Amino acid sequence: MEQNKEVKEQPGDQITNVKDTSVVTLSPGNDRTKTTISPQTDGGNCPTCGGGANSMPPSYVYTLGRVEARFPRLSVEKEFAQATGRGDTAGLTDRQALHKVLSERHNRYLVRQLCWVFTIEGLETYILIPRDPADFDMLVEALRPAPRPTDVDVVIGMRGPIAPPEMCNGLMVPIVAFDQMYSFDIDSLIKSIPRPKEIAAKEFTLAAEELFMRIMQMADNAGATDEHRALNYLVVRYPAIYATAAEAFGRNSSLTGVEVRPSPLSGTRKIVEVIFSFTNRNTDVTEKYFVRVDVTEEFPFLVTKMSPYYDR
Repeated sequence: MEQNKEVKEQPGDQITNVKDTSVVTLSPGNDRTKTTISPQTDGGNCPTCGGGANSMPPSYVYTLGRVEARFPRLSVEKEFAQATGRGDTAGLTDRQALHKVLSERHNRYLVRQLCWVFTIEGLETYILIPRDPADFDMLVEALRPAPRPTDVDVVIGMRGPIAPPEMCNGLMVPIVAFDQMYSFDIDSLIKSIPRPKEIAAKEFTLAAEELFMRIMQMADNAGATDEHRALNYLVVRYPAIYATAAEAFGRNSSLTGVEVRPSPLSGTRKIVEVIFSFTNRNTDVTEKYFVRVDVTEEFPFLVTKMSPYYDR
């Protein structure tokens, strides 16, 4: 006989997803209360009870895209319009005015009320909330007064349940509670990468740009799987992949593949191998290079440096 299922109201301002029983606790009115996301569990288990037999590991995100601010309700949009009218925004573009108003301390309440959407390749992918309310400032900083197509935001955090429709004006995408966020533009990133002396600056810049864009545009790279987290970590934290690509292009080779596999070294920790394949344009001979990345926890890190890879 089928058991009756009961859904109870959660205390406080909690968002629940009955299917995966993840819980996101939101505290928009209290700067001193942290936001928490409980690891997802199978239905029937307490989401706050660690160590259950059917408990699921936390789902981490390491993703590259763009942060955007949205009005979740008409009342918030009207309140923002009044705050803008009280400020000195003459001569500013709409984007500059938005950044100026939200940057003012007395308008912080508006920052908490806005819906912060993370887009990847123009697609709405996540709704962002800070684990620590002090990090709302990171969201405001990501709203550049003069945005450029090459701007990139990096978000590192934990993925929670799908947002309810009332949270962000009907947008239903996963919620991500982030611990770290930083912003840059592609030109600045490439200029900061140490360039091998034997490679000309122009050639290195073109090679680095191509590699970065290839990884950014890989299908379904939402930064939520171990494979994509490892790739996204490497493109922003490991300069050697750009030097390897530039050297291969200099040998008249093309980048013909980027593959991520579980490492044989994986035991108690999750380690993946990221393999870059370069094929000579004249001889069709393929050379492979790889690095190992530990993706066990929220912040990936390098295990072994770039070295030649030989098929087993």
